[in-house]
Amino acid sequence: MGKLAARSLRYRIGGFAATFLALFIGATLVMACGGLMETGIRNNVPPQRLAGADLLITGDRTHAVQTGKKHKKETTLPERVELPAPLTEKVRTVPGVRTATGERTFDAAVLGSGGTATATAQAHGWESAALTPYALTSGNAPARGEVVLDAATARRAGATTGDRIRIAAHGGSATYRVSGVAAPQGNVPQATLFFSAADAAALSGRPDTVADIAVTLTPGAHPDAVRKGITKALAGRPDTPVTLLSGDDRGAVEHPEVLQGSDDLVALSGVVGGLVVLVAAFVVAGTVALSAQQRSRELALLRAIGTTTRQLRRMLLGETLMVMALAGAAAWPAGPLVGRALYDTLVDSGMIADAVVFTQGWIPALPAYGALLLTAVLGGLLGSARAVRAKPVQALGEAAVQAPGLHPVRIAAGLLFLAGTIALTLVTALVLRGPVAASTAGPTVMCCAIALALLGPWFTKAVTLLLHWPVRLLTGPAGRLAVLNCRARTAKLAAIATPVMLASAIATGNLYLQTTTAAVADKAFAENLRADAVLTSAAGGVDPALLAHIRTLPSVAGASAYVTSAAHTEKPHDGDENKKGLPLQGVSAEGVAQTLAVKASTGSLDGLRGNAIALPETVAHRIHRTVGDTITLRMGDGERADVRVVALFKGREGFDSALTSAELLAPRTTAGLPAQLLVRAAPGAEGRLTADLTAFAARHPGLKVMDRDAVTAAHAQSSRTQASVNYLIIAMLVAYTALSVVNTTAVSVGNRRKEFALQRLTGATRGQVLRMMAVEGGLVAVVGLLLGGAAAASTLVPFGYALGGGTGAISGPPEIAVTVIGAGLALTLAATLVPTWWALRHRPVEAARI
Repeated sequence: MGKLAARSLRYRIGGFAATFLALFIGATLVMACGGLMETGIRNNVPPQRLAGADLLITGDRTHAVQTGKKHKKETTLPERVELPAPLTEKVRTVPGVRTATGERTFDAAVLGSGGTATATAQAHGWESAALTPYALTSGNAPARGEVVLDAATARRAGATTGDRIRIAAHGGSATYRVSGVAAPQGNVPQATLFFSAADAAALSGRPDTVADIAVTLTPGAHPDAVRKGITKALAGRPDTPVTLLSGDDRGAVEHPEVLQGSDDLVALSGVVGGLVVLVAAFVVAGTVALSAQQRSRELALLRAIGTTTRQLRRMLLGETLMVMALAGAAAWPAGPLVGRALYDTLVDSGMIADAVVFTQGWIPALPAYGALLLTAVLGGLLGSARAVRAKPVQALGEAAVQAPGLHPVRIAAGLLFLAGTIALTLVTALVLRGPVAASTAGPTVMCCAIALALLGPWFTKAVTLLLHWPVRLLTGPAGRLAVLNCRARTAKLAAIATPVMLASAIATGNLYLQTTTAAVADKAFAENLRADAVLTSAAGGVDPALLAHIRTLPSVAGASAYVTSAAHTEKPHDGDENKKGLPLQGVSAEGVAQTLAVKASTGSLDGLRGNAIALPETVAHRIHRTVGDTITLRMGDGERADVRVVALFKGREGFDSALTSAELLAPRTTAGLPAQLLVRAAPGAEGRLTADLTAFAARHPGLKVMDRDAVTAAHAQSSRTQASVNYLIIAMLVAYTALSVVNTTAVSVGNRRKEFALQRLTGATRGQVLRMMAVEGGLVAVVGLLLGGAAAASTLVPFGYALGGGTGAISGPPEIAVTVIGAGLALTLAATLVPTWWALRHRPVEAARI
């Protein structure tokens, strides 16, 4: 059977080319996703500015979240964990340590005329310059009131040694003399400033702590021995857990955002890879099934001369496996190229930092080829099931007329997925509330699409019957013949309509799911923000002391500091809390009522001072706490805080953030200051507010005034940027299924040459045949689009109810639906008419003999 399978490949290039493309693209995408997963797992970030440090000691940002009595899960704290400055001296005493430098790291910006930022940078003490190393190209090391710029920043700021420039940092700004310009040894793309040790300690806002401790070793010292010595020296301080980093892991200190991005990248690549395998299985199964159905007479003759079903299955499976081997060989070089392109796209979207090195070795090829083998075997077995189980006499009869009927296993699987769709729909609509319902709404469309694909002939026949008379009335004799063809070929029609259904369901369901989620987030943000203007800083946060001056402006009705972070509820334990913790918003008690649309249902927001918290009612009920009770939080920087509940309020479903005082939360963030100052205009003074705040900002260089529209637009743009990753995933899957539309349609139409020849011998013209096939292709597209719309509705309708507005809650541009419908029709018609035109090139008598 192996030789027969090999010879079949030589004489059926068209059909096997479609299978090859399906397997090749599926393996390439899975391999690319494997490369992204390997990149996320390794999370290699080579050090740049700290390349000269042999070891880096940093605060441990790993936190174990209790998920049950005996289960925990690891998560990453959202803020930088500072280290006590005296630890630097203890590290210096460890044998083998040559130098130990306590690093201070904070954001800064070089200001130009008008107080606008001409360059943003990270600032450090001058002692950190030796860790790259940086070498002075002009000038001297900085003293108090002086700064050293790296060469690139000096060019952007137009500054040279001896100039005086204004720099914003830690909520304020001051003028510094440029004492020198330095250039790094090696590539350091991050803009960098260096201050004197005293200025760096003051500007960091934390003179008693350091961001990390950089260690260099004495010549001949063994790194493992020094590591053990440092661990021993720092032992006995459970309140200060540390992490020792070496090699490429040191880069995570320079780019702390990569720690959280790693988990997101691993999860994303796993989900996309799984979806690709699932879609590929159906694409391959459909292609193989069409090929087997078109070879029904050949297979029937083989059965009639004594070939067993096992031999036929081996032959068909052998053909698929041979094509799989070719697809796997072609995917080997293509996978890393596509993976790199996806990585670049994710970097551009901001999901992962560009400092992370894309890594794709031989390991991702293993799951990719495993998925390829699984897809080929499953697709081959599913696609050839009907062809090999028929009896010889039945097979000879079915060569001319296809008998209806589905395999019991296929029916059972289809009904199982249909039941799963109903279950997911009910959970989405009745159990979950808010955007969190997207977690079950998303998988619903795939579950429904699988059910429709497995039970395709049933649903296809039903839809065809519904469209029978409208098509006949609108298209005349050509439509009548096309409808009869479709009703006589229900299984083939279902095989062609299935990829159309998959593509339209994935595109419509997921795109509108994303647009609706983004719209809900934008609406919740806009409704919660009552401030008419927002003050931000060029770098380092905003000084909360400015609030007192802002409140004295005649056009101001209220002002509040604003800062965000997250914490984990430790006592009492909240088992239903998100892995990333409880979102927190730090505000000022004096202005929160005027600037945020939050009203206390119990207690008062005026109590948000010091270690106080206001909880959404859902969170309070979940942890059984009310006003006056105390809870223990693990803050974003790893510190514990006992906070007293001073108020409860009705939160927004899906956006349950607790309110704390800004003086509690801001010092527990990396910046150490509020990120914004929210300002509410006095009645009738909305027009004067911006002018007053602009004049106020001019007296405090580095401040920036944004009106309400600019703030909401910036939030919406941020949401769209994050959603672009999901659009990329959807585009990949839709493009893959669109290819399968072309494959299956072209294979199905390309082997109907004898049928077309007989029609032409009985008097039909080429134009009539083409018109018939155009109607048939349009009917196939409409059937697929209607079934795809039903699958999309299984996601969107319950999601709309979860948002509280029924189907009216779904939002998004109508151009999405128009594009999906137009693309589905265009693809199907093109894939139908081009092979038909090609088949009609031959003379009818010659075509009938082929």
